Amino acid sequence: MAPKTGKTPGLPPRRAALKMLDAVLRRGDTLEQAGGAANGLPAHSDRALARAIASEVLRWLVDLDALIDSATKEPLPDDAKPRTVLRMMLAQWLRLDTPPHAVVATALPLLTGGPKRLAHGVFATLTRQEAQLPDHPTLPVQVAERWADRAEAIAKGLAVPPPLDLMLKDSGAGPGMEGISLAPGHLRLPRGANVSDLPGYDGGDWWVQDLAATLPARLLGEGKGRRVLDLAAAPGGKTMQLAAAGWDVTALDVHPTRMMRLRENLSRTRLDAHTVIADALEWHPDAPFDAILLDAPCTATGTCRRHPDVIHRIGPRHIAEMADLQRRLLERASGWVKPGGTLVYATCSLEREEGEEVAATCTLTPSPIAASELPAGFQATDAGHVRTDPGMLAEHGGLDGFFVARFTA
Repeated sequence: MAPKTGKTPGLPPRRAALKMLDAVLRRGDTLEQAGGAANGLPAHSDRALARAIASEVLRWLVDLDALIDSATKEPLPDDAKPRTVLRMMLAQWLRLDTPPHAVVATALPLLTGGPKRLAHGVFATLTRQEAQLPDHPTLPVQVAERWADRAEAIAKGLAVPPPLDLMLKDSGAGPGMEGISLAPGHLRLPRGANVSDLPGYDGGDWWVQDLAATLPARLLGEGKGRRVLDLAAAPGGKTMQLAAAGWDVTALDVHPTRMMRLRENLSRTRLDAHTVIADALEWHPDAPFDAILLDAPCTATGTCRRHPDVIHRIGPRHIAEMADLQRRLLERASGWVKPGGTLVYATCSLEREEGEEVAATCTLTPSPIAASELPAGFQATDAGHVRTDPGMLAEHGGLDGFFVARFTA
């Protein structure tokens, strides 16, 4: 007799992954929001597995669907439960190295009746055919068209989840971990570690921050006690960078929950900043700042290595809405910089509408970024901006996509 659904070993993380995928693909939730489906799993390994299954499905969705369609007489609806379960089955077999018998045992209890028989038959056909995925994910047509000549390089950078990047509080101190350093104060470790278990976590010696995300604060240099405003600051990576570099930091964010996380990060790392919960479109500073870092809210398509949901959730409407908000924030922030002061505008987006096109509206004087200011392997554009994408530094594990521009008041 087959085991009852609730008693099948390994079933809870698969059920959680199914709920996560439904939340992302049907409701348009972010993968982080959808991750609540796994929070009730008691073991860290189960929560990590649920997230890995959902992430790999989203990363390879176009190619998984192509395999499924090759083995069915009639295409399954995109939102059909059997299709989603089959995506999970194939992702586990082809990407997570789960043996086919274990895939079948933990996936079929998610279905009943005809859909169960269909999924079993399709999966059996593809395993007999020794189906394979391409070398790198295929982007949805509309995304490939949007990213144009950068699309193939970006897609190659999505083939595997990213490594773990740490930013060290004291760039001259050894963190006691084996890894590679691609810039001062940076350490890259293999993915898969439980962050809170790493040496130096409790002592606040470092924080997690993608190498590309460290560039905006690096371009402001040493603070020497000068005042800087970190706009849209939470969860605090750039705030901690600036504080560690000697700036007198005011960190502003509109989201109380995210600001709570920023304060927790400051407490753990024993760094200081003035924190303000407010809407930057309504807030007014008491005095101008020596520097402002506006890492503006954006579509976050540049984080697609670690958040592959953005490939499927984000479209022209989201991009236009974010670009409008970014222009308004940049216009306000431009009036809060002291004469001779510096403003850095950044987004973790791969979209020109949220990068170059917004920067072009800034009324301050451009301050071109020089190659000498950047870590090895980075280049400034002809306009003096910085543009990174997941296809860069591929030999070392890639980067998030970022746009950075600098101005002088």
